[in-house]
Amino acid sequence: MCFSVADWFRTEVRTSRRTFLRRGLMAGVAAAGFEYGRSHALASVAEGAEPPPPVALTGARIYPGPDAPPIPRGVVLTSGKAIVAVGSREQVSIPSGATTLDCTGLVVTAGFTNCHVHFTEAKWQAAHSATATHLAGALSAMLTRYGFVRVVDTGSSLPNTRDLGHRVDGANVLGPQIITAGPNFVPPAGTPFYLQPARLPELTDPGTAETLIEQALDGGADVVKLFTGSFARQDSIAIMPVDVVRAATARAHQRGKLVLAHPSNGAGARAALDGGVDILAHTFPSELTGPWDRSLPVRMREAGMALIPTLKLWPYEAQRLGLAPAIAERARVNAAAQVKTFTDAGGQLLFGTDVGYMTDYDPTDEYVLLGRAGLSFPQILAALTTEPASRFGRSAHSGRVAAGMDAELVVLDGDPDRDITALARVRYVLQQGRIIYSRTLSG
Repeated sequence: MCFSVADWFRTEVRTSRRTFLRRGLMAGVAAAGFEYGRSHALASVAEGAEPPPPVALTGARIYPGPDAPPIPRGVVLTSGKAIVAVGSREQVSIPSGATTLDCTGLVVTAGFTNCHVHFTEAKWQAAHSATATHLAGALSAMLTRYGFVRVVDTGSSLPNTRDLGHRVDGANVLGPQIITAGPNFVPPAGTPFYLQPARLPELTDPGTAETLIEQALDGGADVVKLFTGSFARQDSIAIMPVDVVRAATARAHQRGKLVLAHPSNGAGARAALDGGVDILAHTFPSELTGPWDRSLPVRMREAGMALIPTLKLWPYEAQRLGLAPAIAERARVNAAAQVKTFTDAGGQLLFGTDVGYMTDYDPTDEYVLLGRAGLSFPQILAALTTEPASRFGRSAHSGRVAAGMDAELVVLDGDPDRDITALARVRYVLQQGRIIYSRTLSG
């Protein structure tokens, strides 16, 4: 089965989530090597835009970063796209004409990054021509209302998601900055069973891997996503050969791009590790995939590989596969143990939820599961802010609440240091100095 981009855009809206995931990925495959034609036109929207006016967040408990003490009853002042002052009310002078948000009793942190999402549902079709209101509402429902100012799309139609991202970047649509992988790559005969009968591009040998990765990056992909282990059948996992993984990652690294991998089991994780992958996109709990090698989390840390846990995914997958609740719980426990072993070894954790594949967008359960795995509030906050900023080369201007940093801020109802679920109770979100979400306005 093969879909052109136009065919996918014309697909009926009344189609199952799984079908749209399949067709969205295939549209990305079909167009990965083509020139992206609308980027300059869309990006130009921002060139003549007025800078955002000053915004003052007053009276909040401010968490400048996961390793810094909170500032009680503080003020954050932004001007244009940057934070210009952070401190007590006595220390920060608020200019006349600034938009003031009374945040008394609320909490302010740096904006969040979700490192695992998909723009494959029907609502994202024809992003170049959909109304700004429609797209902003869809982004709000899935991401912005939960504090995400930046997301990593790990598999979708590359041209369509780039259209969406450029409309956000051009200030035409309110939403998070989008980093996209576009098409996913699989081992021979390795398209996941839940995407079949479509076929994802197969990396059959090192030469093919280099060519296809080059095409995807030429088409505008920001990162590369490999299935180093893929459920080609419900009871069988195809593993990508290590020499192929090495060739793909080497070509991506030559272009300055990070590589993510979906492992599925220990063998897939080892292929990613030995092949030089930068980020593992899931844990690999044994009840779904066979016994896990307990040395792998430490080896991952030693290799400098980051991990996106997606703990909420495993109960969902167990239910989808019809597994007994006891098996699902053991899978959850094993996945949590992998995360704890990895973080205890000093590994870099990146927050992600796999929304777009899962249609329950609320990240509350993920926060709870990370807490149950033994992670503290500072560790979870780091996975949302400073760690993705570091991994994606943005630490100099993103991930913290401090003067000179980008004006990317989240205002929370409640203190997550006392109740981790407060991370999902968002009142306001600022992206590059603009208020892109307000619960007061959104209802």
